[in-house]
Amino acid sequence: MAQELTRREFLQATAAGGALCLSGGRLLAAGAYSGKPTLISPGCRGTKVRVGKVYLGQPGGLWPTPKMDINAELRRYEAQFARRKKEFADVEFVGNELITTTDQAKKIKEKLKDVDGILAIHLSMGLGGMLYELLAVGKPTVLFAAPYSGHEWTGFGALRNQKEGALLECMLTSDFDQLAVAVRPFRAIHHLREAKILNVTTRNFAGFAKAMKEKFGTEIKRLERERVIDAYNAVPDNAAKTEAKHWISGAKKVVEPSEEEIVRSCKLALALQKLADDEEATVVTVDCYGSMWRQVRAYPCISHSRMNNIGLAGVCESDLRSAMTQIILQGLCGKPGFVNDPTMDMSKDSIILAHCMGTPNMDGPDREAAPYSIRCVMERQEGAVPQVFMRIGQKTTTALLVGSSPLLYFTGDIIEAPDFPRGCRTKITVKVDGDVEKLWQNWSHGLHRVTCYGDLTKDLKRFCRFKNIELIEEA
Repeated sequence: MAQELTRREFLQATAAGGALCLSGGRLLAAGAYSGKPTLISPGCRGTKVRVGKVYLGQPGGLWPTPKMDINAELRRYEAQFARRKKEFADVEFVGNELITTTDQAKKIKEKLKDVDGILAIHLSMGLGGMLYELLAVGKPTVLFAAPYSGHEWTGFGALRNQKEGALLECMLTSDFDQLAVAVRPFRAIHHLREAKILNVTTRNFAGFAKAMKEKFGTEIKRLERERVIDAYNAVPDNAAKTEAKHWISGAKKVVEPSEEEIVRSCKLALALQKLADDEEATVVTVDCYGSMWRQVRAYPCISHSRMNNIGLAGVCESDLRSAMTQIILQGLCGKPGFVNDPTMDMSKDSIILAHCMGTPNMDGPDREAAPYSIRCVMERQEGAVPQVFMRIGQKTTTALLVGSSPLLYFTGDIIEAPDFPRGCRTKITVKVDGDVEKLWQNWSHGLHRVTCYGDLTKDLKRFCRFKNIELIEEA
């Protein structure tokens, strides 16, 4: 059974559970909770990712050498895992055994039936039927095979590519850092199953919620407007003012919003965090322009930014597709997404990705934050929103999960972070990898996309194969 934390323990561990933002690398905590954040599994409710870890080989195998001490080789790998303890902090390894015969592989199958995925490490020639027995468990499996481990790699491709074949991906590499990369798709699968999205809206999303529950295990629940208003009214004024002071003191500048406007936004942020706490939720998305905001006179932008900063997720405009996409991306790389409205600039082979709400901690909750200003919502000329200036030169991945499938994506590099009074407040110009004309000509499935730092192409390929999702490169 997965190791579990209580909701209160998890929030205190991940984010001090309350008002938190980052500025210039400094952690600023306020509101109802306090404490230094220690991330367990960003974007998850406190359960660990369960990974079956097994070593496969035979004593005296001809490759890499019949003189190899197979137990010493296992210990060499274990030392590599120990050196990467932080990268596996949210992982519970199951099994962790040396398998040298097919019979041993059969016996360990029962232990692996409830894992999120299996990491098999090829030590020597002689896998025989051991790998086939592991694949029969039916769990996503990544096989790590260093050079000289054996000749069996010549058959891995055929095994992987069978139409009715096993859920197998292989890492044929001498780079031990790839051991941590190998568990990323398992983490995303786990996060989807553990996720609970609170959707503040009056729209009917029952069909979508049912499909997501069936495919991924994700729970999506409506959060009624009246409950949000009651929670907002229950937040003490001094807590909201303290939260607002942190956002103001961390900003490069405050332009349009009054302090009162920022306080109202922070009061809503604390209310939504309290509701997420009560519901054991990991994601909040809000129909930002719905009639509720005429009653509380606050937008949820600071709330969304704040939740992204602490390793949970805040998603704009009650966009459930973007919420699901962000859970996947966050599971793969531990970093939040930036929901955006794209617009094209062919003169620079680029796409401009813009939304008013930005997240300072695009590198992840435990990393230095980007600079930001506090502005009004551009379209409405009211409210308070963090205008974030993302890092020029940063590689990005932009994606959208459309229902249960397909998943659309493209990659590129940030070449500008415009501060321009059109469109939305937070903007990045991304030079597209591939054909920008193909990108706009084949654009489909609406406006929004979700962008995160890093090139996640290989991670997306592994994840999508394990979850039977068609992956489409848009550019």
